[in-house]
Amino acid sequence: MQYKDILVHVDSTKQSQARLEIAVQIAAQHDAHLTGLFVVPNLYIPPLQDMAQLPPEYIEQQTELADEEAKKAELNFYEIVKKTDVAHEWRKAEGNPVDVIRLHSRYCDLLILGQRNPDAANQFGDLPDGVVLTVGRPVLIIPYSTNIRSIGSRVMVGWDASAQAARAVHDAIPLISDAEQVDIIAINPNSGDEHGDTPCADISLHLARHGINAEAQSITVNDIGIADILLSRAADKGVDLFVMGAYGHSRWRELVLGGVTAHMLDHMTMPVLMAH
Repeated sequence: MQYKDILVHVDSTKQSQARLEIAVQIAAQHDAHLTGLFVVPNLYIPPLQDMAQLPPEYIEQQTELADEEAKKAELNFYEIVKKTDVAHEWRKAEGNPVDVIRLHSRYCDLLILGQRNPDAANQFGDLPDGVVLTVGRPVLIIPYSTNIRSIGSRVMVGWDASAQAARAVHDAIPLISDAEQVDIIAINPNSGDEHGDTPCADISLHLARHGINAEAQSITVNDIGIADILLSRAADKGVDLFVMGAYGHSRWRELVLGGVTAHMLDHMTMPVLMAH
């Protein structure tokens, strides 16, 4: 079981290079085809009263700037990819970033995105949240604040026995099949319901049948948020890949309550593979 078609969102930021290097690494491991996708957002046109105060060449300047950023990203893509024998292609498309990435992702096995950087000047719409929810493909999110060198050696699975978690584990198998350590953790499970009589036992057995030995644990906490305990345990274990389902409840409920998915997307310090 391997990924054969990988799509990575590329932009002109410094963080883009880190996720591109990871994408190349994964593509080489799986002998996969790698596609780099650069999205030129729709040009912002100010209201007519504000437009009158802008220089006549405003639209031309913005168009040239977008072209320069695309060219910079393209050159960086080829510079990194040419160091390997990975089959590859470059795509540039215009439109709403979420819509464009969603469309191109329909035809890949794995999508690689970057975590939202709150301090970045360039933002790309509702990324990665909006794509994770709607793309129908596993999404590997690379943190912006950490220098990632490898992925999938020490893995942690956040298991809540949901359909989303099951999908994420299945989609992650190509990444974790050669892991040195796989930990499965369930927070506040109720034995006898979806978890079964012994929480994590069934998913551990399923992975064992794929040749993946995993250590399982379930813990009960009341004084700390679920996402915080997951991040804390992952940091203690030196995890370089976290696997979880995304938005098991209604997304609006998660946003209101400050759900696990939203917290992980904001505070992750290691690559996270999510599926919905």
